[in-house]
Amino acid sequence: MLFQNNHLPNSVVAYAQDYEHGKFEPYHAHNCAQLIHTLSGVIRVETRFGSWVIPPNRGMWIPAGVEHSLSMIGLVKVRTLFIDPLARADLPHDCSVIDVSMLLKALIIEALELPDDIVSGGRDERIVELILDELRRLSNVSFYVPSPSSDALVSLCEHISQRIAHDWTNADGAHILGISERSVTRKFQQEMSLTFAEWLRRKRLLLALEYLASGKSVLDTAILIGYDSPSAFSAMFKSRVGVSPTDYLLQSQ
Repeated sequence: MLFQNNHLPNSVVAYAQDYEHGKFEPYHAHNCAQLIHTLSGVIRVETRFGSWVIPPNRGMWIPAGVEHSLSMIGLVKVRTLFIDPLARADLPHDCSVIDVSMLLKALIIEALELPDDIVSGGRDERIVELILDELRRLSNVSFYVPSPSSDALVSLCEHISQRIAHDWTNADGAHILGISERSVTRKFQQEMSLTFAEWLRRKRLLLALEYLASGKSVLDTAILIGYDSPSAFSAMFKSRVGVSPTDYLLQSQ
């Protein structure tokens, strides 16, 4: 793995990599921050805090020292920035999937050509400084499902995930755990700051992003995550992702 123990030659270093479908990088951490930017395919990122999915043309910020694993879905083209955590005092402190501005996309391309020995005051240094400025303006998007902390909720979430197409309700969770519906609501809020319904919507959305990137049709994906109507699934998907499932499929290729 890059930059796990050695130091960056500059405040910002860019790296390009393509991955085959199914490639997996086990848990690891870097001594620098990362901005992972996907051009095609999808990456699932797992940490002890939760799961994220990076769709095409989005990115993910991972602070220095955070252990994470990477799972590639589809043919993944990725461009990564490695950033010295001391380069700016106000860089983000939490993992998040982000929108990548047109300017930042262009700067990442420029950064791929930067030399190791950047001359002070020159164009290359100004590119690095502009990248660091852009990193302070990242806009988060909610392609994230937090992890529960209690054994009871871990078990419930795993059970639901294995039968995600079922028409789950808060009452189902209460029955499985042997507690009241109000207690289920309280547990989800306390451990994940989400309602049961919102956790389920996010879980289904992240699975949909992966299914579509792996080549499944819109209809098959809708059925697999519990939608009887492809049109209802498409409406939900567009409201959350910003594009229709069909357009997303084209971006993933």
